[in-house]
Amino acid sequence: MARAEQVLRLRALPAVDEVLNKSEISQLLKEYPRAEVVGAIRKVLDTARNKILSGDGQDLQLKTIVDDVLQLVNQWKRPNLRPVINATGVVLHTNLGRALLAESACQAVKTISGGYCNLEIDLNTGKRGSRYSAVEELLIKLTGAEAALVVNNNASAVLLALGTLARGKEVIVSRGQLVEIGGSFRIPEVMEQSGCRLVEVGTTNKTYPQDYEKAIGEETALLLNVHTSNYRIVGFTKETRVAELVHLGQQYKLPVMSDLGSGFLVNLASFGLTDEPTVQQTVADGAHVVTFSGDKLLGGPQAGIIVGKKEYIDQMKKNPLTRAVRIDKFTVAALEATLREYLDPEGALQKIPTLRMLTEPVDSLHRRATELAKTIGDGLKDLAQTTFEEGLSQVGGGAMPTAQLPTGLVAVSPRHVSVEQLTERLRSGDPPVIGRVQGDRLLLDVRTLQANDTQPLLQALIEALQPLKGGDKQ
Repeated sequence: MARAEQVLRLRALPAVDEVLNKSEISQLLKEYPRAEVVGAIRKVLDTARNKILSGDGQDLQLKTIVDDVLQLVNQWKRPNLRPVINATGVVLHTNLGRALLAESACQAVKTISGGYCNLEIDLNTGKRGSRYSAVEELLIKLTGAEAALVVNNNASAVLLALGTLARGKEVIVSRGQLVEIGGSFRIPEVMEQSGCRLVEVGTTNKTYPQDYEKAIGEETALLLNVHTSNYRIVGFTKETRVAELVHLGQQYKLPVMSDLGSGFLVNLASFGLTDEPTVQQTVADGAHVVTFSGDKLLGGPQAGIIVGKKEYIDQMKKNPLTRAVRIDKFTVAALEATLREYLDPEGALQKIPTLRMLTEPVDSLHRRATELAKTIGDGLKDLAQTTFEEGLSQVGGGAMPTAQLPTGLVAVSPRHVSVEQLTERLRSGDPPVIGRVQGDRLLLDVRTLQANDTQPLLQALIEALQPLKGGDKQ
């Protein structure tokens, strides 16, 4: 583009006041602060100038400028944290918020959030109480432990426990259990941060009780067991069980801590899910301290739950770090409601979304996928081909890495756009839709689709599958 033409096109751009005087923008000013609207106009005009200076030959009409302003303001209006349709089949999808709360937990948070509550007051005595009292008795009842404490996540729980019980001392752990959890956080680094000294024993694939015993010395404060919830070592293996560590600990008067990671409160072996030990069994095996997450297999809010012997839990409650990692009233409310559902184990399988999704029968999933394929196919018409397929879901959230969950899929093969363009449009839609890509098809797993997702999903697909402007599929 010639310099003279660039200058003419730059001069042709409207002034801010000219855009403000358009009727559509005047209407916008009734809903949004003037400064926000003016900021959007300037941003759009700056983008237009940069396009001209870069040699973009497209004519930028005033209507285009106004439309871009309207679109930008509407984007700013949307919250950054928004509901997403999860069609990936990953039940505990860390990037999508992990566990869905039970209806009772949602209601509990709503009830507490609008007013004051007895978070730290004992209503019987009128004196200051503990924010953990609302959930401690439930955890004791459900797990069989003597005491309980809840902090903001499981990494904090491990940090607090190790820092309280073994700071400046040695902690013995199997080499095969030095796991890395989400976000590149590693157990050895958490242990180092807690102030204890790591002593590795055994080999990657085999660790025996005598390996721990040989490493016990005057500086040993704790025997640590870490459940490898996000990977498995298979084949020629041997891992020391918690009960064996407890027996060894009794001989040397050492406490045993077990970090379960995900943490199950129900036995789902009858559903083919056998990879995870329950919290109750670990407590029954004699572990003095057990830590696990609230927003994984438990199906509650983000939390780090610590249960075990009262003498050790009481020490943690007095640690100044406990205040830094404490939970708020919303977590207390949601966790209490979730734990109450477990008082009826059979009912919990249906009322806690995580458990419901994990245990839904395969024939139900196939039926739902078949019906969804027809509904979407009828709605999309010639925009895409849709078919039912069998497939596998994942538990996710660093839990049960080898679990095979048969499921039903809807395969969408776009006709006018590429699958990459389709997934990008779906992600930027309202609500965003996240699925799985296989070859040139988008796979929608019904396991993680909720009851009210069908119509928004269909509408999102219709919009995302429209032919590209100015041409067909590229």
